[in-house]
Formats: sequence, structure tokens, C-alpha cells
Amino acid sequence: MPPSPFMPTDTIFAPATGFGRAAVSVVRISGPAAGAALDALAGQRPAPRRLSLRRLRDPASGTLLDQALVAWLPGPGTATGEDMAELHLHGGTAVRAAVLRALGALPGCRPAEAGAFTRRAFLEGRLDLTEAEGIADLIDAETEAQRLQALRQLDGALGRQVAAWRDTAIDLLASAEAALDFADEGDVDESGLDAALAGRAALLAQEIRRTLADGRRGERLREGFCVVLAGPPNAGKSTLLNALAGRDAAIVSDIPGTTRDAIEVRCDLGGLPVLLVDTAGLRETTDPVEAEGVARTRRRIETADLVLRLIPIDAPEPDGEDGPATLRVRTKADLAPPSAGELDPGEARIPLPLAGRGRGGGGAEGTVAIPPESPTPPASSPQGEGERLVLPPGAAPKTLAISARTGVGLDALLDAIQHAAEASLGGDALVTRERHRDALTRAVLHLDRVAAAAPDHPPELTAEDLRLAVRVLGEVGGHVGVEEMLDRLFAGFCIGK
Repeated sequence: MPPSPFMPTDTIFAPATGFGRAAVSVVRISGPAAGAALDALAGQRPAPRRLSLRRLRDPASGTLLDQALVAWLPGPGTATGEDMAELHLHGGTAVRAAVLRALGALPGCRPAEAGAFTRRAFLEGRLDLTEAEGIADLIDAETEAQRLQALRQLDGALGRQVAAWRDTAIDLLASAEAALDFADEGDVDESGLDAALAGRAALLAQEIRRTLADGRRGERLREGFCVVLAGPPNAGKSTLLNALAGRDAAIVSDIPGTTRDAIEVRCDLGGLPVLLVDTAGLRETTDPVEAEGVARTRRRIETADLVLRLIPIDAPEPDGEDGPATLRVRTKADLAPPSAGELDPGEARIPLPLAGRGRGGGGAEGTVAIPPESPTPPASSPQGEGERLVLPPGAAPKTLAISARTGVGLDALLDAIQHAAEASLGGDALVTRERHRDALTRAVLHLDRVAAAAPDHPPELTAEDLRLAVRVLGEVGGHVGVEEMLDRLFAGFCIGK
């Protein structure tokens, strides 16, 4: 990808390591004044691409700031394509703050905004837009599967494929333009050229369409496999969410209608991202606030990847059919009498330590790390050896019985969720964002028009459709028409990235 003519002319700096106390703090400098800034602080510029020990001093006062390792990285062979320097400081907050103040006082230098270094790399042609998005996804990755997908995109898997499709579309456009230029020649077989062009356009459209027919695995992997806990009030939804989270993420009460809004907890389940959503109980109500909560629950059910339909063990089977992505879960199984029945609800009381970060309403923050295999039950488990629970007569085939209070059946429930997530998210996906999918879908529409054109279709319109296909394929890699979304993309990066 060629450099952009709109490259910034100022020099930016920012910490590349986290804020707070640490052993080492790395400050990056990029831009035309990077070398001069390094000279001003370190006195003597080291040899390129070699870490050298220097005393850093404030250029204004001469005050010693730190003894640090410094590196001089002349462009264009750098991450941003510009001249760069790095300062490897002692990791104290006061040291870092003093060095950043000194850099900010130098002419032509300013603190970097979020994503500024990666944005300059993109503008310099060091990486395309899909690779820049791969960096953002790698920073945000919370699970192993998300990490691997982000690395594939950073490595250019999507970018290379779209570039190949774009090259093919450019070849088709060249053929269409040539047919226009030589249309007046008597020895040109226009019908043959049109048929060949239509056939090649159809093949290209079919190849892109196959890539799009992936069940949106890439987007779902980025966002997480959404599991909605649904059911009537007091069915045990909030208790189950708390049991899986290993903490009080949701308020539990005997009063029906306690949960009014969705509460989310992100989980790492066998390396896959899973989003558990506690929702308001489903019932008819005259309370306008609760009614809004019920309406939101129904909307979340419509968009869920999996719905856990929670029903108390002593309640009758509810009316209505379940959707294809629904698993019935009989809750409060500890209240049912044990017998030598047909269902083994599970053996383990599962410890679920909190780790990482997450999102959610109502204070539900954190990522729950769920072990792939549950531990064996302690000897004092409430469900002793040999005890089993029986589902009520007429229970639906896809039904599990659990007790969130004792932990009985949670291992079987987690296995069911993990298997559903693996079936939905398994396999590599090239398309990872709605932006990619939208552009590729538009490209297919233009190619389909070329492939389906009638013999008397104006060749100028065929050429225009091919031009538009080339353009939208270029949007994926950031070659054309993406200026308006760059700010939004890079704003999600870390400062110093």
C-alpha cells in the first residue's frame, strides 16, 4: 500500500507501556523531529538500532531525569515508516512524568492521541486497514480463540485475499474498457467478449459469496457467543448468573421482578468468548418499568446465540415451542427429592475465579475464567454419591436439571454451552467486522449485475459496475473511501499504540 500524501508533519510521543509503577517504562517518539528530541535529552545519538545507556537531562534546565537505555530508529524501516526513537526508562511514575514534560516542551513535539502510531503506519503504507484492525482486536482479545483470529488478520489473511479479488476485478475492468475502446472494430467479437466477461465475473462473485457464507463466525468471535438466561420471575436466573460468575453480579431476591435490566458477564469457556446475560422475568405486568425490562428481554432473546429457558423443577412445562437455539434448564433441583431416576444432573461444585475485564450493566464487570474440565466434588457435597434427580413428567428432550445453590448440574450445563459455542464459532473466518461484510456484499451485487447482463446491456454500465466493485473491494483494505471511519477506528486503540 503506497504512503498517503496526507502524512502528519509533527512529532508525537507517548508511553508504550502501561501506566503505573513498573520495572521499565518505554516511551516512543515518532516524526521528523524524533532525532532532534533524542539529541536534546540524551546528548549523543547512538548508532541506529542499538540500545545504548544514556543520562537523560531536561534540555531547558539541564536537570538529570534518568539513566536509561535509548534507541535511534531512522525511517523508513520502522513501525510507523517515520524516524523513531525509544526511551527505556526506570518504571517509576515520577521518572516517566518528568521525561514526558521535557519532551512536551520541545518544539514540534506533542503527546500522541489514541492509536496515533498505528494510524501513521497505515498512512505510510506499512500496513493496510485490515491489519490495523487486527492490532486493535489483538489488544482487545480476552480468549485464546480471539487472540488467534486477531493474529491471522494482523498477518494479512483477509488483506491478501481481498487484494487478490481486487486484482481480478481490475483485470475484468480492463477487459471491459478495452471492449469499449475497440467496439467500432469490425473484427471484434463483442458477444464472445461479453460472455467471457460475464463468466469471469460470476466466478469471482461466487468465490466472495462462499467466504461470506460463514455464519458470521468472525464477528461473533469478536463479540462473544451470547447466552441469554430467560424465564419467569424467580426462576433462578440471577442465582445461576452469580454461580457462574463466582460473585454477586446480580441482585437475588424472593420478590418477583427484581431484575429490570440486562446484566452481562463475559466468560472464557474453553478458549471461546461467551457472554452470559441475565434478564428480567417474562410475565405480564402493569408496572411500566418492569414492562420495559420484559420488552428488552424479548429483544435479547431474538438476537441470542443460545437461550437458556429456566424453569423451576417443581413448575409445570410451559406452553409454546422453543426456538432452535434454546435449551431448557430445570432450576432449583436441590428442592426435588433424590431417587434412582433417569437424569444425572452432574457431580461438581465448580469454582469460577474472576479474571480479566468485561462489560455489563448493573455493575457486572469482569471476565469469568471457566476451566475446561470441572473438579471432582468434595466429600461433603450436598449431592452424595449415587443420588440422582428425576425430571418432571413430560419434560422437553433438550432439558438439564441444575442447582445453582449446590452446584449440581453446572458442569453438564457448561459442557452444553461450550459445545454450542464451538459449533457456532469453530473454524477460521476471514470476515471479522460488519464493515468487511458490507463492502464484500456490495462487491457481489455489482459483479452479479455484470454476470447477469443481457446481450444488449450497455457496455458502459457494465464497466461502471466493475469500477464500483473495484472501489468497494479497495475500501476493505483502506485503499479508497475510508477517511470518515479512521478516527472511529483508531480512537479505540491505546495511547502509545
